[in-house]
Amino acid sequence: MEREVIQAELVLPNKLSFKRVQMNDKYPKGQPRGRWKHLKQIIQAENYQNYPPDEPNYVNIESPPSMHPCKRICDITGYEAPYYDPRTNLRYANTEIFKQIRSLPNEYVQRYLALRNAAVVLK
Repeated sequence: MEREVIQAELVLPNKLSFKRVQMNDKYPKGQPRGRWKHLKQIIQAENYQNYPPDEPNYVNIESPPSMHPCKRICDITGYEAPYYDPRTNLRYANTEIFKQIRSLPNEYVQRYLALRNAAVVLK
């Protein structure tokens, strides 16, 4: 049994031919393997003073508005809400939340709508 293990180790090559970059070449022994940089490291590495001020980058987070529609989120749970109640205009995620919405008094419904900036004043 031991002879088979020793022979198998001798058969395996040190470098794998199907890999373009070997792990030993990419990360020499004793070098850290971290590939993520912190924001401070990115800012120090790049010279952001030379960029125009209207171009978005890590320092200037202002960018044009998104072209995608915003996600609809449940007013009660915060999950993604595919449904809305036509009577109260509250969004909900499942039938349990729908039952809770229908049992809410009108004051609470108006408060939930105000949080979303969709409050409707009922007379």
